[in-house]
Amino acid sequence: MSETAEPNVGAFTLGAAVTVEPPTPVEVPDHEDWTLPNGFAWIFRGEGNTTPGSLVRPVIMADGFNLGRSELDKLYQGLESGFPFVSELRGRGRDVVLLGFEERSASILDNAQAAEAAIVEAIARRRGNAPLVVGGFSMGGIVTRYALAKMESQGNRPHETELYFSYDSPHRGASIPVGVQAFSYFIPVANDFAKQMNSPAARQMLWRHYDKDTGKIGVAKERTEFLDALAEVGWWPSEPRKIAVANGRADGVGLPDVTPGAIALRIAQIYPGTTFYTQAQGDDVTVAYLNRRFPAAEKTITTDGFPELDGAPGGTLHTYKILADAMEKLGGTVDLRHEEVCFVPSVSAVAIRDIDTQDALYAKITEMSPEESELDDFVCSSTTTPHTGITPQLCEWLLGQLSS
Repeated sequence: MSETAEPNVGAFTLGAAVTVEPPTPVEVPDHEDWTLPNGFAWIFRGEGNTTPGSLVRPVIMADGFNLGRSELDKLYQGLESGFPFVSELRGRGRDVVLLGFEERSASILDNAQAAEAAIVEAIARRRGNAPLVVGGFSMGGIVTRYALAKMESQGNRPHETELYFSYDSPHRGASIPVGVQAFSYFIPVANDFAKQMNSPAARQMLWRHYDKDTGKIGVAKERTEFLDALAEVGWWPSEPRKIAVANGRADGVGLPDVTPGAIALRIAQIYPGTTFYTQAQGDDVTVAYLNRRFPAAEKTITTDGFPELDGAPGGTLHTYKILADAMEKLGGTVDLRHEEVCFVPSVSAVAIRDIDTQDALYAKITEMSPEESELDDFVCSSTTTPHTGITPQLCEWLLGQLSS
């Protein structure tokens, strides 16, 4: 082990469940390829469409947030693992267009160019006049939301889309514990995790961001600019019906075992004594103590005025499990007490509340009027499930919406 720097434990990124390679590989069928500005697409033909280069009743589905180029093979496998979603769409005579990005962590505004181009290409290749279905998973739902709204705002760019959908997309923001964000920069060498946390897309989507240069926690400048850009195009597309699904519950119940202010992860051997705590309410709340030997440094990360984000109702990420595994791989020992925390709160995924207060974050969606949402319809998972986890309940609801 080097005596000038702690080991680089940042050779990992946080990714959505839908892009995690399944335990049992799923064969990816033959497909056509499109090259697009800032992206690319794979096209899987529906039953009955045997004409090369043409599309029938196309469904465009955009990839979500991570670092690097989209891995559409993993996305396809994820979409076929918990429920055969792509196969069900193809069996109903729909061509499926999986939209990927050259850099998933790039600005949402830049990746929206790929979505716009995919929509234009789909219209040009379409047989008949059946309208499009356009949406995406996690960040992909935000990218396509902006792309459709932008095309409408320009007046002369019809998107011919009948239905927009998002799958656990952070319409009101996402949450990664700020102590974990801070730790990515505390690693004394350049690393992928820090690159992901400081990327344009992360700064645009995260409700609160830890600034590596100032050490301040707040709304990133890029998020403010992105929300301004959304406002300029009308916030949402107005022509298609807008629907969403959430991987979190609607009854205000999240992760009851995640007690606010409790130890989530403690590390020894490397970064000795580094400890992460679950988010609690209040001011001057310690969420992480960071310590390293080489070069020697320590830092305490505190928050003011945060709600209890980690245990909130919402789609989850195995944030601390991923970090713990990285530590153990390089010789550390860990005391892991909470593997997963909330990433996209339910109220954010269905665009019905902001996530800046305890009451709003834990609001019982079941007791609200659906008209309070910015969407036309939505459904939440009956149980807490991983962020973008493909489940029969959510996929069958989406398929029903397409049929109607």
